[in-house]
Amino acid sequence: MYELMSELPLGKVTTYGDLAAMAGSPRAARIVGGIAHTGPAELPWHRLVNAQGGLAIGFPGGQDVQRQLLLQDGIECDEQWHIKEFGERRWRPSWNEQNLRLL
Repeated sequence: MYELMSELPLGKVTTYGDLAAMAGSPRAARIVGGIAHTGPAELPWHRLVNAQGGLAIGFPGGQDVQRQLLLQDGIECDEQWHIKEFGERRWRPSWNEQNLRLL
């Protein structure tokens, strides 16, 4: 999981579910959320969002901090705490048919 987070390109976001699927456990989105709160601080955890592109309610420091960190990466949010142009910003490099069927 940490390796996948380290590969997340600047200017892109991914969802908890996407990351879980890329790691081989497509139904483990909540576990990914728990890992994000305790994982290495140097990884871009602020680029993890929910399946609709919304910012994390439980992000350390709150959604304002997550929004500021995303803005530093060139990623804008709207007034409802959602990623602008989410479809274009979403990173899903390793999808395979097996994982898609399990979602």
